[in-house]
Amino acid sequence: MRLRRKMIEYVAQTVTDNLLDKHLVASALPADALMAEIRRLIAEDLAVEDRLNDEVKEILRAHTAAIDRGNIDYARMFAMVKKQLTRERGLIL
Repeated sequence: MRLRRKMIEYVAQTVTDNLLDKHLVASALPADALMAEIRRLIAEDLAVEDRLNDEVKEILRAHTAAIDRGNIDYARMFAMVKKQLTRERGLIL
């Protein structure tokens, strides 16, 4: 996860406050429950990218010998594989 728990908390609080203050949502939930749901959604979304990164690492680990033989830059290959998987799955990161 790229954001620390404290930062996720801050972002969720800011989003909740803005949504409620500007009357952009009408929620049957109390503000605390709404913020908890926003926090959960943010963490869940960030976890998608974490799982994708782990999958890319596994794919590249399986092809380590070919990468070494071809003198291919790992970071560049990581980015290429991640981009391809993101496109195939229709993810927005």
